[in-house]
This record gives sequence, C-alpha cells and structure tokens, in this order.
Amino acid sequence: MADVIQRTDEELVEDYLDGEVGAFRLLIERYHDPLLNFLFRLVGNRQAAEDVFQDAFLQVHQSLGSFDLTRTFKPWLFTIAANKGRDALRKSNRRAAVSLSMKPRGSGGGGGGEGDELVDLLQIEVPGPGAGMEAAETSVMVQHAVDAIPTRLREILLLAYFQKLSYTQIADQLGIPVGTVKSRLHAAVAAFAKRWQEQMDLAKRKNRREQAT
Repeated sequence: MADVIQRTDEELVEDYLDGEVGAFRLLIERYHDPLLNFLFRLVGNRQAAEDVFQDAFLQVHQSLGSFDLTRTFKPWLFTIAANKGRDALRKSNRRAAVSLSMKPRGSGGGGGGEGDELVDLLQIEVPGPGAGMEAAETSVMVQHAVDAIPTRLREILLLAYFQKLSYTQIADQLGIPVGTVKSRLHAAVAAFAKRWQEQMDLAKRKNRREQAT
C-alpha cells in the first residue's frame, strides 16, 4: 500500500471501494480545512458550513460507487458541496454571493496585480477566538463582500479562485457552457471588487470617527 501522503485522491477512492475503510476517513481529513473554509465563504455561517460539510460527504459516500476513477475527485467533491450549500441557502432564504479578480487556472491568463490580492482575501481562513483583531475584522469584511453577491456567481467564483478549478472543470461539473462560466466570473469579479471597496470605505470612515473622539 502506498504511503498515505503519496496516494492521490483517486487512489484513496479506489482503495476504499476495494475494502479499505480507513481510506475514506483519510479523504475527509485531507479536505476538512479547505472544504470547510470554502463552505463558510459560500454560506456565511460556521455552523451551517459544518452541517453542509457533513451532508456533502454523506452524498459522496452514497455516490462513490458511481464515481468515474478516470476523472479527478476534487472538482466532483466541491461541486457536490456547492450544490449542498446552495440548497442550504435556499432553505434559509438567504441571498448568497462571491467574487474575485484573477484569471483562474486553465484560463490562459497570468497572475499578478490586484487579482492576486483578491484571491488572497477570499482564502483568508475564519479566525478563531485567539486570533488578532485585525485578522478577525478583515475576515468579517471579506464575508460581508461575499454575502452581497448572488449565489450563482458566488459558487462559481469560489470554485474558480478559491479552489482553482478551470473553466472546463466548472462547466463540466455544473452542466453549463464554458462561455457561461466566463461571463458569470466576469460579473462576480466586478461585484466583489465593488462590495470590497464599499467595505474598505466603511472601515476608513469608522477609523476617522474613532480618531476624532
């Protein structure tokens, strides 16, 4: 048996289907932090994100027998999670969203510039109780900007930039044309940039008021 760290997701899936029960647990552990942070950005609530995480892996477990081992596991997992997150948002009657500004992997563009900064913002982990005030405030500002964008834009943007899936992978998993993925990403980038600037302006005004008192 290959070393755990060296085994790919697809190998772990195959090993689990062959009877190695612990292989599925390794998949859960491998994706616990990145998937939970992705879901937090998507649904905007830690408890809801944890619930969706469990629902997503339950669905994965139930559907694993039909998974095509010639394909990549990660896009499949995150698409299931995004669908579960969308369902959770509908049930809670919340309006969801996302955005960013850098060409995703496989889009033919390079990195650098403002886009990289926005990617970094979306990838900020939710700070725990011991985190510094600045990190906590930044995370809240990012989430407020994300929450202001429609769900259909949010999930595609998070898949493209947070998880770095290509246009083709997103289109394939969501069953929409590549052109639709591109147009929604373009709209999401503009929406996030606008909402983030609004959050920055609010923070600056707050700081000026505090300094004046």
